[in-house]
Parts: sequence; C-alpha cells; structure tokens
Amino acid sequence: MPTYSYRCTECDNAFDIQQGFADASLTVCDKCGGKLRKVFGAVGVSFKGSGFYRTDSAASAKKSSGSSSAPAAAEAKKDPAPAAASSSASSTPAAS
Repeated sequence: MPTYSYRCTECDNAFDIQQGFADASLTVCDKCGGKLRKVFGAVGVSFKGSGFYRTDSAASAKKSSGSSSAPAAAEAKKDPAPAAASSSASSTPAAS
C-alpha cells in the first residue's frame, strides 16, 4: 500500500498515512478540523536502456546528420557551375 503525506492548511500539522489506491483522500485535520492537503515530494526515477543520455545514439545522430549535410550542401552549390560549363561544352558538336 502506498504512503501519502498530508498537511493541514490551518495548523500545519503534517503526517504520513498508508492508504490503498481505492481509498478516499483525507480532507479534515484530526487536531483542529481544518482542511488537509496532500503533500507531493520528489520521486526517484531510474531511466534504463538507451536513448536517455547525451552520449547515446540521439546525440550522435544529430552530430552525424549535421556534419554530413554541410558538405552535401557545399557540393550542391559547387555542382551547378561545372554542370553549366559541361552542358555548354556538350552543345557543341563533338569530334568523332
């Protein structure tokens, strides 16, 4: 059964209690009759497997795609000029 933490909004009485998931939340403080609120704390989370750290494939995929696209873009800019020169050369009759 999970343990829930409660705190009174009026007298600051704080306590923990074990309750089932189907049990209703406590709403009234036993000491002063004030309103109770659940207190949420930090939860320990453990990520297992690949893809959760910077050193995993997600980061390396960005680096590899970024580095490969830059030379491709540079080649694309260089290709039209030589292609234009070769197309004008091909328009002249070739000596056979």
